[in-house]
Amino acid sequence: MGSGAGKRGWAPRRPGLFACLLSLFCLALSEQIRYRIPEEMAQGSVVGNLAKDLRLSVHELATRNLRVSSEKPYFAVSAESGELLVSSRLDREQICGKKPACALEFEAVAENPLNFYHVNVEIEDVNDHTPKFTQSSFELQISESTPPGARFILEVAEDADIGLNSLQAYKLSLSPSFSLINKEKQDGSKYPELVLDGTTELRIQVTDANDNPPVFSQDVYRVSLGENVPPGTTVLQVSATDQDEGANSEITYSFYKTGKVFSLNSKSGEITTLNTLDFEAVKEYSMVVEGRDGGGLVAQCTVEISVQDENDNRPDITFHSLVKMILENAEPGMLIALIKIHDRDSGENGEVNCRLEGEVPFQIISSSKNSYKLVTDGALDREQTPEYNVTITATDRGKPPLSTSTTITLHIADVNDNAPVFQQASYEVHVAENNPPGASIAQVSARDPDLGPNGHVSYSLVAGDLEPRALASYVSVSAQSGVVFAQRAFDHEQLRALELTLQARDHGSPALRANVSLRVLVGDRNDNAPRVLYPALGPDGSALFDTVPRAAQPGYLVTKVVAVDADAGHNAWLSYHVLQASEPGLFSLGLRTGEVRTARALGERDAARQRLLVAVRDGGQPPLSATATLLLVFADSLQEALPDLGDAPAPSDAQAELQLYLVVALALISVLFLVAVILAVALHVRRSSRPAAWGCFQPGLCVKAGPVGPPNYSEGTLPYSYNLCVAHTGKTEFNFLTCSEPLSSGPDILCAESPGALFPLCNSSESTSHPETLTTVSYI
Repeated sequence: MGSGAGKRGWAPRRPGLFACLLSLFCLALSEQIRYRIPEEMAQGSVVGNLAKDLRLSVHELATRNLRVSSEKPYFAVSAESGELLVSSRLDREQICGKKPACALEFEAVAENPLNFYHVNVEIEDVNDHTPKFTQSSFELQISESTPPGARFILEVAEDADIGLNSLQAYKLSLSPSFSLINKEKQDGSKYPELVLDGTTELRIQVTDANDNPPVFSQDVYRVSLGENVPPGTTVLQVSATDQDEGANSEITYSFYKTGKVFSLNSKSGEITTLNTLDFEAVKEYSMVVEGRDGGGLVAQCTVEISVQDENDNRPDITFHSLVKMILENAEPGMLIALIKIHDRDSGENGEVNCRLEGEVPFQIISSSKNSYKLVTDGALDREQTPEYNVTITATDRGKPPLSTSTTITLHIADVNDNAPVFQQASYEVHVAENNPPGASIAQVSARDPDLGPNGHVSYSLVAGDLEPRALASYVSVSAQSGVVFAQRAFDHEQLRALELTLQARDHGSPALRANVSLRVLVGDRNDNAPRVLYPALGPDGSALFDTVPRAAQPGYLVTKVVAVDADAGHNAWLSYHVLQASEPGLFSLGLRTGEVRTARALGERDAARQRLLVAVRDGGQPPLSATATLLLVFADSLQEALPDLGDAPAPSDAQAELQLYLVVALALISVLFLVAVILAVALHVRRSSRPAAWGCFQPGLCVKAGPVGPPNYSEGTLPYSYNLCVAHTGKTEFNFLTCSEPLSSGPDILCAESPGALFPLCNSSESTSHPETLTTVSYI
């Protein structure tokens, strides 16, 4: 296990708006888990118990899905124990190069709820690299006249390790003529210088006398150069002098070790760039320049070029564990994503600020260096905004600043936060009575803006102003469509209005509901005939009578027909009409009141007993009616009215009365047929002889048989009527009367002076000598 496992570094808490958020995610926002391990640990080695350090139990690992979020998979988390394990090779030199400190920073992600935890693993260097020279041997050309103490720069060795594990010193094998001095550069690296201590046996090449070697103006040339300078840019110019003359004073410059980045003018000593420099690739160059005169003497100097960083790299934005579906009821401060910002530049050029563009209900919180958290910053409503295009801009602090923008789409997931809403605050429907059972009478509709089952609405009947069982027998509602059906035919006279409460319910969890009132008004139809309350029938079903004083004047209130109609409105607006009257002009009837009044005074010829058949009609379409029979007796007292009532036939129903009429009519026809036969025989006999006994049968005969009016089948009577004069005497015999004028041959044989009579009355002077009383009898 790595040393220092579980050490934590605490950052200061952020005050202000997110104090509550920090209290909820204290560990995630302000605590960093730190580990320290050596490089080159074997794959599967344990770095530390991450779950324990994050205060997570082993039982939570399955649901929390603890894992590592990083660009390169150097580490992994054990799903069983929660330990942080090495998953790939950790080569410090490859990861961090010559940096004095090497640390890997990444985030541990835990779900349900989503949290990020910062983890820092420091990689310690081990001495796993030996110093190496670029070549196994090299030559030095030293003049025989070189004095002792002359120094020669040797090629440096390279060691990839750092600190005490890096190259510390150079050693020279035992030599009586040379010694080695260790020199240190500005960056701390060491290089060797060979020193000539005395004489030695050398292989000597005889050359021309060259007493003075070249001398550089500086042993070390240092210069700073900005990156991205174009090729051919002059870096600096080295200069060496030689006190000799002639060809021995001519100095030629060259690199001790040829490179590919810079070029050196061999005559002028000017160093220029061959390629573009990149601070992010190489920050410093060190070169050895030799100056050789014409006599072969050599001098060396060191050129150190420091590359200056320029703001030439835009920030890179990387998202880790992005939650693309966010519940619309998410609380402010909910973690959505971890944002990593990386800028390859250094210093201020690599310092980055991150912000959100536009007005969105989200906010970016700085979590650690170049790490940010995207959290919710307001209420979300999917019904208003189902998705957000969030633009994140990262800007460095260079001059001029460079920025990078990236846009992500965040979808808002639906929750059941909207109850169904009816299209109307209340409903009212009019239904005519006698409707067919099963007919639809109304439809309610509710809308739910949620999605899926959260927005699927079903309807039900929850209450009414009737008992539940009775209510179910009247109406029902379709759960899918909201259509209200009548289960039975409504009767306006029994139920004028029905108050219902309907409910719309969605299928969310938990389900949301809404109620609405539905008022069903049952309209009236003309399905009830008027009912006569007065005059009422007697216990035996016979009509009762009213008396009228004989001296009643016109306008006298005789009686009043009282009727009611169970319908309403025009269907109950009653009117009164006379269907039949013994004396049509004797009484008047109020059209709307039903009051029976005398229209004129009682005449001598008017019968004492009068009968009125009154029809009561309503105002419906078609109208319905009822009839009432009024028996009116003109008498000044009840005793006077009783004899007239005794002669009245017992009341009978219409069918029995019709049958009686038929029998009487058939009997009359038979009698008249016989009379016609007798008359025919008598006329035949009269032609031959005119005896005095037959003088009664003259053309002016008072009796006439035949049709007296047009047929009227609608009243249920026969199409013919006959008039007969009958003399009431003590003897059983017929007396035929003669009229002063022959009978009219027209269709109307009613006498003008006797309205309502069915035949003309004969003058008393033309009657027979026998005392007798004439009675008018009408058979219809």
